[in-house]
Amino acid sequence: MPRAAFEVADIFRKYGAAYRAEHSLPLAELRVMRAIEVCRTATLGGHIEKCSHCDYKCQAYNSCRNRHCPKCQTMARIKWLESRKEELLPVEYFHVVFTLPERIAEIAFYNKEQVYNILFRAASETLLTIAADPQHLGAQIGFFGVLHTWGQNLQHHPHVHFVVPGGGISPDGEGWKSCLPGFFLPVKVLSRLFRRLFLEQLEKAFEQNKLCFPGSLEALKTASAFAACLAFQATCEWVVYAKPPFGGAQKALEYLGRYTHRVAISNQRLQSIENGEVTFQWKDYRNHDKQKSKTMTLASGEFIRRFLIHTLPQGFPRIRHFGLLANRHRKAKLALCRQLLSNPILELLPDTTREHQTQIEKVIPPCPKCGIGMMIRIGFLPAYRWPEQPPNSS
Repeated sequence: MPRAAFEVADIFRKYGAAYRAEHSLPLAELRVMRAIEVCRTATLGGHIEKCSHCDYKCQAYNSCRNRHCPKCQTMARIKWLESRKEELLPVEYFHVVFTLPERIAEIAFYNKEQVYNILFRAASETLLTIAADPQHLGAQIGFFGVLHTWGQNLQHHPHVHFVVPGGGISPDGEGWKSCLPGFFLPVKVLSRLFRRLFLEQLEKAFEQNKLCFPGSLEALKTASAFAACLAFQATCEWVVYAKPPFGGAQKALEYLGRYTHRVAISNQRLQSIENGEVTFQWKDYRNHDKQKSKTMTLASGEFIRRFLIHTLPQGFPRIRHFGLLANRHRKAKLALCRQLLSNPILELLPDTTREHQTQIEKVIPPCPKCGIGMMIRIGFLPAYRWPEQPPNSS
């Protein structure tokens, strides 16, 4: 993929100082801005590379490795996919999305760690409980979830995407129970249980004084007002969406490569940065014509604000594994699943070595001069720390 014409880093470098002067930002957001601004610049240091085939030399600067940086996710995604490859099973895979309603999302905006944790717990417990019910699948399942907090327009829209194998281990541990082809679990049943579990846990967090209600939420500080809010939400329909199944393990792997390490907006969606405004592409998924791209123009300050609201709390895990894939017994449970399915996963998956090699070459391209040799590191460039200033590397 060619380098994008515009980058989030360009926006931060051009308008970030003015935005910081006008707003009092939390430390986590300041760190994200700083990391993206200096990513792959002389500030972070780097190394000198020489082509293994010709005499071409160049300087390459280090990445910030921040998980919110649009430029630092490709290699992280490739490594993560390699570690997931051996965990895939030779079954149909399903994609289930749990979304918070608007009023609850407002509470989540000011209580990110608490509410995002509740979202993961309630949604995962819902899947495990309904799947274990003999009226539905009647099996122990395993899956992983990825938290996304944005919509295409960069507004706050917290939801979790789960990738689930279509079946699980029977209660006696002696067999594999497959779901119906093309159908995993009923979304209405999932929605009702998810709503109940989430509201119960949110109420418990309120009783333990773990929630704050600034600004427009101040009226919810009283127990009666908060209870009324929960009572109303209990009467609303909560959105649980089951997307069409992926198909087999290879399709799931392709999906993971596109989806797991996304950030709020990719550099490729940016179209222009000028006159204090940022224009980017987006898709309106509420519109019937979902595939048609639109453009949106925001003032630079509003763009930065929308980008930064998706900063996750320090150390918050946005990819989590549950059930059979939970870390503590994943290896043993996967071995049992493969034994029950009687088909090793490595025999079913196509060889993706070349595919991943191609992806790596996009990140580590061959020599730009001869196109044959690979760039070999032959020296290092020091990082610069304030107040010392690095040379201009833009």
